[in-house]
Amino acid sequence: MNTYSARDLWSVRLAMQERTVRVHCLTNLVAQSFTANTLLACRAVPSMTISPEEVADFTASSGALLVNLGTLDAARKGAMLTAVSTAKANGVPWVIDPVLVERSPTRCQFAHELLRYGPDAVRCNKPELDALALERHSEHADKTVVACTGAIDRISFGAQPVIELSNGHPFMAQVTAMGCALGAVMAASVALVEDRRLAVAGALAFFSVAGELAGRQCSGPGSFPAAFLDQLYSISFEDFSACLNYRQVSNPQCEEG
Repeated sequence: MNTYSARDLWSVRLAMQERTVRVHCLTNLVAQSFTANTLLACRAVPSMTISPEEVADFTASSGALLVNLGTLDAARKGAMLTAVSTAKANGVPWVIDPVLVERSPTRCQFAHELLRYGPDAVRCNKPELDALALERHSEHADKTVVACTGAIDRISFGAQPVIELSNGHPFMAQVTAMGCALGAVMAASVALVEDRRLAVAGALAFFSVAGELAGRQCSGPGSFPAAFLDQLYSISFEDFSACLNYRQVSNPQCEEG
């Protein structure tokens, strides 16, 4: 059983500071700019092309891949299939964000098609997790870290104890693309940290702590994104550890959020 300290979780942030990783993001249209700025604030480098002539080369030459189903048109579906097959063939770690799979059987079926390529992590909320029914597919439970975000964020991986994080701020739910950007940060982290469970937990920890600290400085969601990016860029271990609210539990239930 792996039990992580605040220093262990912080080591994920240090890895991102010390090593620049390129993340290719196949994400929805409303999330592209904020996702790119979030990765840059973490010292990672984003790319976003869905061009059929380029997506395989961009994926193969990246350190990690994010696949976000938010804007699931025909062009993106084709790009996603090319990207995940390329990632698998080239050993590129990747993360899937199955946005709104509970709203569309077609979308959910496509998500399961992508899952066959073995993502390193899934970022989802409770309705999306329920729709995917990952617990009924042991090949995913044993190989894929699942980050279920909500009022309490929960990270599960096989038989390991579930990690609970209770940081964040209400403004995070009032800003478009926060969850999408988190998926990109998770992708960068799994590219840099061999322990995927630690990579995902560390990414979610400093992301949510940065949000909590930023929220304390703002009067509303309009000023929040800038304060959040500043916190991601400059957060210190002292502020991180003082704010971190973290524990490991057995058999929790992910809350909707």
